[in-house]
Amino acid sequence: MSEKVDEPRRTVVLGERELAIGFRLIGLSDVVEVTPSTAQAAFQQVVADPATSLVIASQSVRSALSETQRFHAENSLRPLVVFVPAPTGEYEVESISALAKRILGVSLNVPH
Repeated sequence: MSEKVDEPRRTVVLGERELAIGFRLIGLSDVVEVTPSTAQAAFQQVVADPATSLVIASQSVRSALSETQRFHAENSLRPLVVFVPAPTGEYEVESISALAKRILGVSLNVPH
């Protein structure tokens, strides 16, 4: 019986220049520099590519997305979309329990 080997999957980084430089320095080459005016189109193009399995985007990209795109990002498993703090400015932190619920579909109840 032959097994189907999955095609290589892409990890794509979307963010401002500083974030892009940082990820390039650690060896990722699939990095897209975006501005608030180009973030929506770049996000749409990346998530529509079936080879993309992980999107790492800055919080500033999240802020620039439409409500529909944010909903897709928060509920998508392929590609999985993770938002990281922008190099400057304020950011929201997703709790571990919210991340587990989104990715694994399970609730983590932590006693206080």
